[in-house]
Amino acid sequence: MKRFVINENQRGILFKDGKLEKLLTAGSYKFWRQREVEILPIDTYLNSSKCSLDTLLANEEVRNAVNVYEVPAGHYGMRFVNGIGTNFYKEGRYVYFKTDATEELVLFDTSKVMIEDVAPQIMARIPAIYYQKVSVDAYQKALLYLDNQLVKVLEPGVYYFWKNSVSVTTRVVDTRLQRMDIACQEILTQDKVNVRINFVCNYRVTDAVKAVSEVDSYEEQIRLCAQLAMRDYVSKYKLDEILENKDAISKYVFDKLVEKEESLSVSFSDAGVKDIVLPGEIRAIMNTVLMAEKKAQASVIARREEVASTRSLLNTAKLMDENATLYKLKELEYLERICEKVDTLNLSGGSSAITDLVSILKNPKTN
Repeated sequence: MKRFVINENQRGILFKDGKLEKLLTAGSYKFWRQREVEILPIDTYLNSSKCSLDTLLANEEVRNAVNVYEVPAGHYGMRFVNGIGTNFYKEGRYVYFKTDATEELVLFDTSKVMIEDVAPQIMARIPAIYYQKVSVDAYQKALLYLDNQLVKVLEPGVYYFWKNSVSVTTRVVDTRLQRMDIACQEILTQDKVNVRINFVCNYRVTDAVKAVSEVDSYEEQIRLCAQLAMRDYVSKYKLDEILENKDAISKYVFDKLVEKEESLSVSFSDAGVKDIVLPGEIRAIMNTVLMAEKKAQASVIARREEVASTRSLLNTAKLMDENATLYKLKELEYLERICEKVDTLNLSGGSSAITDLVSILKNPKTN
């Protein structure tokens, strides 16, 4: 005889001469050698290596001891044990041994492409190969296409879609205020000078559906509109006029962009010229002209200062000529400056020191 031990988390299927005879619960069993026992776990779906599932279910003992879950075509299923999703199933039949736990099968209809009313924690238990996840940020709107047909606009949030025969695509549109840098190609001014103008504008999409569905790349349309407006303006003016009126270019291009707001489904807040790039030889000429102008300005300022200094000296001389005391004070001021640079000064005679100093300074060869 053979002895078999079946644990609490197991069940046994007894076969006699290869035929299913009965279901065995937990316990210790002894059988003659012509009988075989297949021990199966109860925490996985029923699958015997010795007979088919239909044969197992045909046995009344087995049928009463199991739960049978059917997932029909066009559906997925999830088995919940005590309220917790444990197994996810595709179309088919799944059989589990009954336990003391509360079990339930929840079906998901995959003919409805968009998954609604399913908690994120449940979606986390479904393998990602069966669904498509779309995240829409707070500053975005997403256009949902089913089989290339626009069906709705998705507001900010997280969305799930079953992967089936229906093609699911989305187009995300940023609704924030955006900046566009526009590098223009070479443009000829009225006096035949090639210039390049780098432009910048700030815009916001106002209607996501129209901007995507009715306009072939609204970003490129904005760029093209700005470039054409700059070409139109630059061709009418000479280089000097353009350089002196950069604000006029900005206003002209901005006004042209505003005219396109409704057709492009965007709104412009501001726009302006970043810089004007000149050819190398033109820059060299302008630098030469600028240096000449600055030198001329410096020369004028130097002459003006020289005239002012001379006029000041003349006025001082007139005052000293008219006022002897002032003349004497000026002499004393200069004597003070000289004495500051002399270490020792020897004077002799009965005259005053100041008179002797003045005499020395006036007649240095006689002293």
